[in-house]
Amino acid sequence: MAEQTPTSTSHSHKHTNLLATEHSPYLLQHAHNPVDWYPWGEDAFAEARKRDIPIFLSIGYSTCHWCHVMEVESFEDEGVARFLNDLFVSIKVDREERPDVDKVYMTYVQALYGGGGWPLSVFLSPDLKPLMGGTYFPPDDKYGRPGFKTILRKMKDAWDTKRDTLIQSGTFAIEQLSEALSASADSKKLPDGLTQNALNLCAEQLSRSYDSLFGGFGSAPKFPRPVEIQLMLYHSKMLEEAGKSVKANEGLKMVFFTLQCMAKGGIHDHIGGGFHRYSVDERWHVPHFEKMLYDQGQLANVCLDTFSITKDVIYSYISRDILDYLRRDMVGPHGEIFSAEDADSAESEGAARKKEGAYYIWASKEVEDILGDHAILFKEHYYVKPTGNCDLSRMSDPDDEFKGKNVLIELNESSALASKLGLPKEKYLDILGECRRKLFDVRSCRPKPHLDDKVIVSWNGLVISSFARSSKILKGEAESSIFNFPIVGCDPKEYMEVAEKAASFIRSHLYDEQTHRLHHSFRNGPSMAPGFLDDYAFLISALLDVYEFGGETKWLIWATELQNIQDELFLDREGGGYFNTVGDDPSVLLRVKEDHDGAEPSGNSVSVINLIRLASMVTGSKSDNYRQIAEHVLAVFKTRLTDMAMAVPLMCCAADMLSVPSRKQVVLVGNKSSVDLENMLVAAHASYDPNKTVIHIDPTDTEELDFWAENNSNIASMARNNFPADKAVALVCQNFTCSPPVTDPKLLQILLSNKTSSRA
Repeated sequence: MAEQTPTSTSHSHKHTNLLATEHSPYLLQHAHNPVDWYPWGEDAFAEARKRDIPIFLSIGYSTCHWCHVMEVESFEDEGVARFLNDLFVSIKVDREERPDVDKVYMTYVQALYGGGGWPLSVFLSPDLKPLMGGTYFPPDDKYGRPGFKTILRKMKDAWDTKRDTLIQSGTFAIEQLSEALSASADSKKLPDGLTQNALNLCAEQLSRSYDSLFGGFGSAPKFPRPVEIQLMLYHSKMLEEAGKSVKANEGLKMVFFTLQCMAKGGIHDHIGGGFHRYSVDERWHVPHFEKMLYDQGQLANVCLDTFSITKDVIYSYISRDILDYLRRDMVGPHGEIFSAEDADSAESEGAARKKEGAYYIWASKEVEDILGDHAILFKEHYYVKPTGNCDLSRMSDPDDEFKGKNVLIELNESSALASKLGLPKEKYLDILGECRRKLFDVRSCRPKPHLDDKVIVSWNGLVISSFARSSKILKGEAESSIFNFPIVGCDPKEYMEVAEKAASFIRSHLYDEQTHRLHHSFRNGPSMAPGFLDDYAFLISALLDVYEFGGETKWLIWATELQNIQDELFLDREGGGYFNTVGDDPSVLLRVKEDHDGAEPSGNSVSVINLIRLASMVTGSKSDNYRQIAEHVLAVFKTRLTDMAMAVPLMCCAADMLSVPSRKQVVLVGNKSSVDLENMLVAAHASYDPNKTVIHIDPTDTEELDFWAENNSNIASMARNNFPADKAVALVCQNFTCSPPVTDPKLLQILLSNKTSSRA
């Protein structure tokens, strides 16, 4: 279980500013800078108006490496601080706590300068209009680029001499962005053929960007973007159903190779489990070392899907590796799941400065001292060298930061190395596992990276989903499967317990039972920020997964309630689409309809899939309403789907799902606590089929029967008519027809593995 970060105290520090009373770990990191930081809010805005000076807005997050660099170089510098304090009102924002604020100014910087990132550095007028912006600025002029001190002087001069022009330009930029990012649909319907065309176009665009040497889509730096994997898996499934097996396999091979390259690379924490944020080189070798919760949840899910298709334990092991890391290091005492771990840490106790990757990298001599006789085997397996191993690409370590150090990477197959040593593969893997355990124990004594113990609803939703789904999908592993450290090898049902505890924490601490509204995040209490679209959409998706993979009906009921509130707060009923915010905060200048499926999927993409899933569970006007909203949402983004499908891979999947005329329903009837129903649930989820809904009902539970009688009387009737006391029963329904009831999980698996197209 994770250890929470203690709140810092101010009595031993030379400087203390207004951030000292905040809850955000990122803001607290800056509470003792000599800069007179304000948190985002009216106090700061009023100060800027009173002094008639511009605002310097700095946005980042607590595990951001370059945010730390800029803090050390500029915000801890007394001279820079004096300049900022005298001539600007300085505001710090945690992008994870206020994604709505970040979205406004990141969009501005990206639109004007063609790129963005964190730290985000933007100068604003007192009424919050952007004047100029960028990302990381070095302290001094370098390589022909102005440093932060030069930028500050130029901004001061421009404010004194060109103020009106600057403000007019910023106002115009916001007006243009507002118009572009809140577009309305000219029809509530999608043009014929658009959905399949978008799906095919996205797959083609991704295939053209595929790296056949090292896996992944695109070039270095390489970010895991799980929505790309989701698209390729979904598209391959549709091709297979259409009888195009050869083309389907081409897409699958790209997915398999990409996931294997990532798992072998240094972006994967081989010693402790989980994945780092991204790789600076093309080989997935040297990462930026922060670990983000949203990556873990999505990567675990795509590996679960891939295991469902292949039954190859390579992929189930990756999922377990991630989930076991989360259970050990990221789950709080009440079931809450924390946000991130830092890239930087001290090399030794008491060290004045932190270094990136210090917790994760190894010297060859250190490995030898720890592992003894097995050091040679381990070093060959993970390419550990006395001179350091960050030499596989010129991009891996251009500044020699890791000289003499090793980032573990697997370059050869275990079977080949085992054969070379004359060992059975199982024995070889067992030795590697024990070596990893020894290194883990030593590593655990190093100063740990900072843990951001903020609880974010949307990110918890992504991870709740993977924990819930793993509880059934991993039952497909062979009984003879052998697990080596850091994989625990627990019964998959334990993962459902993690999912339900996390969902319960959100309900207890981040949900208002009177207003039915969510808060966005929690640390020492719920944040002031309300829930955003992503919080509702990702949590609804998670709750549907918890229910479909065996959880109680209460989770499904809560999902439907949240969907109603989401529609009330965010839906543009006239123009279509969901806004990212409620729109009641005047300090947030843009209300955006987000469509980009990036490091995280867009709230609109996830919402469409949620609506399709809900529509398949209920009947009548409720079902029709869900589907109508989903199509209207997609209609808003038809240009994006037509012209830039690669930017919206999950939305392409969602659009195709909507076009499926009859979604497959698997209805399971049985006693909730019975082994028979558990086995049926495992069978129902054994094969990959994103156009499938699993409904389970216990006819002895009157509350369940009442829910289904109200929302889908057909399900209630099936439950009453198909309930032998000693068996669980399954029915597979599609195109208004249900299969004869089956009581054998193997027969259910055979029924569901039928490759008949869902469009038949």
